Amino acid sequence: MKLVTAIVKPFRLDDVRNALSEVGIQGMTVSEVKGFGRQRGHTELYRGAEYVVDFLPKAKIEVAVSDEMMERTVEAIIESAKTGKVGDGKIFVTDLHQVWRIRTGETGDSAL
Repeated sequence: MKLVTAIVKPFRLDDVRNALSEVGIQGMTVSEVKGFGRQRGHTELYRGAEYVVDFLPKAKIEVAVSDEMMERTVEAIIESAKTGKVGDGKIFVTDLHQVWRIRTGETGDSAL
């Protein structure tokens, strides 16, 4: 089992959610986060004054998937989140040792 964590632009969140639903993903966790990468934020103008925005708003999506679904999940995220511009985001894949469904006590792939 794998935990796929994607950091994407917030306005691409609905597209990513729809793409994941199409490949069979039934659940995900989404958090509003802030951060920066190579772009190091940017300068904005507000009421005639310049200020630096160090941390940009992003959406963090976490999806637990079986090993067989990992590639399709990553491809769906890339295709739906990509704008071709700086700051499109990152995807991290980590191993999950065990998963439990609290309600039924199921474990492993059946708990996903």
